[in-house]
Amino acid sequence: MKSKLSFVILLLTGGCNPAPETKQNISSQSDAPEYFSLRPGFEKSNGYSHAVRIGSELKISGAVSMDEDGNLTAPGDMKQQMINCYGDLEKVLNHYGYSWEDVVVENVLTTNMAEFEKHSVYRKTIYGKQFPAGSWFGVKELALPGQLIEIELEAYKPR
Repeated sequence: MKSKLSFVILLLTGGCNPAPETKQNISSQSDAPEYFSLRPGFEKSNGYSHAVRIGSELKISGAVSMDEDGNLTAPGDMKQQMINCYGDLEKVLNHYGYSWEDVVVENVLTTNMAEFEKHSVYRKTIYGKQFPAGSWFGVKELALPGQLIEIELEAYKPR
């Protein structure tokens, strides 16, 4: 009985000698956040950053089909809005040296799921090898009047 109890305690405490490299891995992953603004003036006035990288992880705010001043482009045209969103997302990925293959999560918000599904095949031109994890959300409205879609990403690339 005593040997079984010792084995359980050994398992619960993580063994006799924790690996010293664990502490090194944790400290090397605690890089300071690096922020990026695609449209600095618009983002500052609306209180957000388009992306932030911490260590190997990159989080990109929802991309919207808009011009430099924050005005909606391609109103009513789901496919063109998708193309514009993916174009902006690619600019952010490239800024940090990431590619579409590094994307691990893609979340799509749309005010018209049926129309999005009609054009979702376009995503195959973006993701060549593997689609990322993610969700598609049908929503009542998005930030800009006439906006049909917003796409946010998470990416991972070892540094």
